[in-house]
Amino acid sequence: MHAKDILIDGYGRIREEVHAALDGLGPDELHHRPAPGANSVAWLVWHLTRVQDDHVAGAFGLDQVWLSQGFEKRFGLDLPRHDTGYGHGPAEVAKVRVESAGPLAEYYDAVHEQTLGALRSLAAKDLERVVDERWDPPVTLAVRLVSVLSDDLQHAGQAAYLKGLVQSAAA
Repeated sequence: MHAKDILIDGYGRIREEVHAALDGLGPDELHHRPAPGANSVAWLVWHLTRVQDDHVAGAFGLDQVWLSQGFEKRFGLDLPRHDTGYGHGPAEVAKVRVESAGPLAEYYDAVHEQTLGALRSLAAKDLERVVDERWDPPVTLAVRLVSVLSDDLQHAGQAAYLKGLVQSAAA
């Protein structure tokens, strides 16, 4: 099995978890924050998708789906165009609002498709390419892809946990 097949499988698992976390949630549940300063399911899914979009596009020299496919305009968030949610405080988290889970799922699916296309193009030697020299040691494509995979799965798990809290409180 080639490393790209493992990565494709891993990124497929993110998609499954994102859809499971969003399934059946209405606007109030998507935006529920269990405590002051806590994140919402909507913010968690938006953020993990923005990070994947930003990092994969940057590593492969692609346009971000957020901008190139009009999601930035469609969502109409009161945030900078290239914002990924990194470092957001409670005020910024509150700005990530959607009318339903649909746009979040559609944005994730579009990013997922671009990610799969990039992963399918990989050769083993590509994984050694340095994509970020701001770190010591410099970040290779392999490290960046695993980092995004890990971060996204953590946020998808947080969204699933929060969904469970919201649904159990309503029962």
